[in-house]
Amino acid sequence: MPMKQLSLLALFLATGALAAPVHYTMKLGGNRAGGMTVTQDGGTTMVDFEFNDRGRGPKSHSVYKLGKDGLPVDVTITGNDYLKSPVSEHFTMKDGLATWKNDAESGTSKTRGFYVSMNGAAEEYAMLARALLKAPGKTLALLPAGQASIRKLTDTTVTAEGKKKHVTAYAVTGLGFTPDPLWLDNDGALFASASSWAQIVADPWLPVGEELVKLEDKARDAEVAKIAQRLTHKPKNGVLAVTNARLFDPATLQVTPNTTIVVRGNKIEAVGTDVAVPADATRIDAAGKTVIPGLWDMHVHLSASDGLLDIANGVTTVRDLANDIDFLVALRKKYDDGSAVGPHVLMAGFIEGPGPYAGPTKVLVSTPEEAVKWVDKYKELGYEQIKIYSSVKPELVPVIAKRAHELGLRVSGHVPAFMRAEDAVRDGYDEIQHANFLMLQFWPDVKDTRTPARFTAVAERGAALDFSSPEARAFIDLLKQHHTVSDPTVSIFEGMFTARKGEVSPVYAAIADRLPPQVRRGVLTGGLPVPEGKDQTYRDSFKKMLELVGLLYREGITIVAGTDDLPGFVLHRELENYVRAGIPPAEVLRIATLGAATVMHHEKETGSVAPGKIADFDIVDGDPTTNISDVRKVRTIVKGGNVFDAAEVDREMGVLPVP
Repeated sequence: MPMKQLSLLALFLATGALAAPVHYTMKLGGNRAGGMTVTQDGGTTMVDFEFNDRGRGPKSHSVYKLGKDGLPVDVTITGNDYLKSPVSEHFTMKDGLATWKNDAESGTSKTRGFYVSMNGAAEEYAMLARALLKAPGKTLALLPAGQASIRKLTDTTVTAEGKKKHVTAYAVTGLGFTPDPLWLDNDGALFASASSWAQIVADPWLPVGEELVKLEDKARDAEVAKIAQRLTHKPKNGVLAVTNARLFDPATLQVTPNTTIVVRGNKIEAVGTDVAVPADATRIDAAGKTVIPGLWDMHVHLSASDGLLDIANGVTTVRDLANDIDFLVALRKKYDDGSAVGPHVLMAGFIEGPGPYAGPTKVLVSTPEEAVKWVDKYKELGYEQIKIYSSVKPELVPVIAKRAHELGLRVSGHVPAFMRAEDAVRDGYDEIQHANFLMLQFWPDVKDTRTPARFTAVAERGAALDFSSPEARAFIDLLKQHHTVSDPTVSIFEGMFTARKGEVSPVYAAIADRLPPQVRRGVLTGGLPVPEGKDQTYRDSFKKMLELVGLLYREGITIVAGTDDLPGFVLHRELENYVRAGIPPAEVLRIATLGAATVMHHEKETGSVAPGKIADFDIVDGDPTTNISDVRKVRTIVKGGNVFDAAEVDREMGVLPVP
């Protein structure tokens, strides 16, 4: 600990005085959303943290006592979590025994390590960083499991309100799939935790948050490029031949054995059972395996670590439905030029209205002129779609849709508050995100869907819906008449409605044991708070949502597969849920490949394994056309002619390979 901190601590202990609280402001998507206050009282640190994300968000009070080594000896956290479930968490280290209990887990250990809470705020990660900087080898055991390490990433001197401060960014590994950056000042105090999505920065330094994000990205670019170079296998002479493949064709739903696929550069040159293998080709023998087109995830919000997760799980194309513009454009460029590992990216421009439940974006419109300006801007930047969000004024929806269609852009989104799905369809929506907005059509009394009511009303009422009713039939007919596409993202509702604290969420059950230890804990946190006596109702409401997806398919309404959740892994679960809804596995694979490409008008260059198309495909064990869960057994991924070994990419993230 620096001498300055020791002197201050001695003063507080001697006088019994409470240190002046340090306040941090939090932004989401460029908008102020909450904050954190850290107060020192002798050897005790108190942290109060709260933010509002469209009516969701945590509110917690944490009390920490640390040992001389900087490791926690006593932690108590109370309040509520992101989905408003009550939080009660406690950790102690006494007589060499660590004991912890929270709403999802409990345990003991004789290991002396840093306890990472389930519900802690950013200050806790600063405590971890300080402990790591003092630890031998800058490495520590984590409790309940795992290991963390730290290294310097970059440093800078920032200026705000006439003041200057030197700060250092450290990369902490062991908490997620990739390192988490954190900024400390020269005294070791937390200065900021910043990303393109969220920033929490010490007052009055909030204006430098964007600068810190750019510096982090620049510092990480060189590391990411080295990882990409190591993981990307380029065929010698630019020619690849996959032989003995069982090739799935989403156009015919047929599987053809003994197929050879020849790739030259980034394009497929030849496909067939009698194709000659070029003498200079790099060969992959796919005997016993199935080749499917690269998967599409049609609902993502990319972060810096998502590209590895997508590629490892066979996702070669994604549609990003809301992100920081500068971040997304830069990330897509890195994926395209090979300086980072990730999928092809299609971009949808996010438009929201101001208000207390505004989504995390800087693009807030209140007038027709503002709305049209942003549609034009997105078109200039190469976006292919507009996504309208929940706080947009209903009268602006037809204005946005009209201008977007004039420019050749698709229109989709949430159904804005005080509208129903049928209104959005008639006003120009080509597609509706999330199945809950289709179900909300039948409860006109649920008007303000900016709030979490858009989840809780469906959980409490959905089980009683009758899709054979005249009202339901009329709505389905309307969707058919307007050729409206559904992006149901049912797996996020499976988590919300059926996951319970302390149990592995069914969304992640198939892969939980493969995840890094600290990531795995997140699958135990449960979903929405379930009112007394409503457990079965919530579960039945999810079953009704699956019933709706099956009905959409049978009625010929186009479905696209998206996640809005953990990349890669959850797309596999989404496809499994479509089969549970009654859609045949081969049709599900078509939805997630050629079907998605067709919706986005890219079917001529991608979506299937055919001559002239971009070389995007996966080699998987088993036969996902009969057992959709075999789609999880990705062994080799080809994206744009480059080859990736799934096990190699998994290891880079600390994920255990597919058995």
